[in-house]
Amino acid sequence: MALIHSTDSDFRVCQIDFETLLAIQVEAEERSLTTRWSSVDALRSQVREGAVVLQSLMREERGGTVRAYRCLVLFSSADGEESGGIATVDLTPERFESLERLDRDSDVRKALVRMFSLAVGGISMISKK
Repeated sequence: MALIHSTDSDFRVCQIDFETLLAIQVEAEERSLTTRWSSVDALRSQVREGAVVLQSLMREERGGTVRAYRCLVLFSSADGEESGGIATVDLTPERFESLERLDRDSDVRKALVRMFSLAVGGISMISKK
């Protein structure tokens, strides 16, 4: 899989609703995509209903054609009041292309890239000294 950079034409950050995430999960199961939750029930047990933010991370190509896009998924945890989680999920190219972008402005794109980088690295609430 090739890493997608923020300057690549297929880099994007999108906000989706919970129902769209469920549809992505079902498509991933039907197409035997590698990175997904083990089931819709597993997804429901970890992700709280509401808005979810996706960032493209990698593209899987076979024979010069994109087979899937691996995206970071930033979501509110189902079991915590204010906690969130970050995971990865594979999307079909058709689904990926259909999502509305949040990152059309380059300054917004840079800020969102930084936010996802921090989330992947781990964010903790700290007490100021």
